[in-house]
Amino acid sequence: MSRPVVAIVGRPNVGKSTLFNTLAGDRISIVQDTPGVTRDRIYADVTWLNYNFTIVDTGGIEPESNDIILKSMREQAEIAIETADVIMFVTDVRQGLVDADGKVADMLRRSKKPIVLVVNKVDNFEKFMPDVYEFYNLGLGDPQPISAASQLGLGDMLDEVVKHFGENALNEEEDERPRIAIIGKPNVGKSSIINKLLGEDRVIVSNIAGTTRDAIDTTIKRNGTEYVFIDTAGLRRKNKIKEEIERYSIIRTVSAVERCNVAVLVIDATEGITDQDTKIAGIAHERGKGMIIAVNKWDAIEKNDKTMKKFTEDVREKLSYMPYAELLFISAETGQRLPKLFETIDMVIENHSLRVATGVLNEIMAEAVALNQPPSDKGKRLRLYYITQVSVKPPTFVIFVNDKELMHFSYTRYIENKIREAFGFKGTPLKFIIRERKEK
Repeated sequence: MSRPVVAIVGRPNVGKSTLFNTLAGDRISIVQDTPGVTRDRIYADVTWLNYNFTIVDTGGIEPESNDIILKSMREQAEIAIETADVIMFVTDVRQGLVDADGKVADMLRRSKKPIVLVVNKVDNFEKFMPDVYEFYNLGLGDPQPISAASQLGLGDMLDEVVKHFGENALNEEEDERPRIAIIGKPNVGKSSIINKLLGEDRVIVSNIAGTTRDAIDTTIKRNGTEYVFIDTAGLRRKNKIKEEIERYSIIRTVSAVERCNVAVLVIDATEGITDQDTKIAGIAHERGKGMIIAVNKWDAIEKNDKTMKKFTEDVREKLSYMPYAELLFISAETGQRLPKLFETIDMVIENHSLRVATGVLNEIMAEAVALNQPPSDKGKRLRLYYITQVSVKPPTFVIFVNDKELMHFSYTRYIENKIREAFGFKGTPLKFIIRERKEK
């Protein structure tokens, strides 16, 4: 089941980032065992009362003049409306209710998305409660008084947020169709690929506030199987500064990746792989999704016998943390190798759900240990007792050892490579959980 997405929206200086960091806790630091994945401080996974969800901070720029503030707020609100299941609208009790809050509230209300109105900086409930009541004038229901800095009132606020998950979470679970997210920077040809696969030109995304999230889902039927393609295109206004475009495409990506089985990262062949591509790929990798890298506009490249090899090496080097990803060179313009995309998607979906019998896994592990002795430290050697697969999507394995500290990342990678040699697992990450078991 995909995690619901909750967007934090509000004027500059109301404490959005403080609230975001408080809810995210320390999960936001860079994940150590995935070298090369930069963790943007824009999204984080949160657990509350058995609910897992993703929060996104729509922060963005904090301009001086009031007009620009409103413009920036409008853009944040549009993004939140389009990508979130629930919107947290943050206001500031000390500044009181201002005109801009009312205008944003109107925009959010039109979206028909659930909104939780949060009044921040309420460090003393007795003192500030009369000021909190003023926010009823926004017409968004009961204001939730909190202090993000002092961590007051967060439980009641989160209770209010998770109330809105019920139906969304259930609907996503019932839909068994393969879901493929087409991700990548703006203007690399994501929509063109979907239009070509559909065989008709149809605008999949509109830049109008209030466009529902479902409008960017496209169903394509092939050989009797229905596939749902989730497109992250849109928001390509030319006057945006680069950081904002990057921020928005990352928020969009998180939302789409949450709901997919397989992510197709589209790279522009004429530009080569960029830092932003690696950030976007990292989001899918961290969430354990199947992965295909599609190099688009390949027809526009002057080629010799070494071009493809050189491009492949460059991609593999920059995405060294996901060597399992399948690589395709395509053209949405001419349709070159697009049928191969479906074949690859089918293969990755199959591998993402593949189960391996425990007996076979233990044979592979025993052979691997015999070929390459486990590491030791201060005279104590690592011993691997047992391995079993506990889940799929992505395939997840538990290895029982005598001492977790001795199980270095490199030895886990070695075991992973041996499993991949035997079963392929092309296009899917594998997850390993190391458990300690005392020696008898």
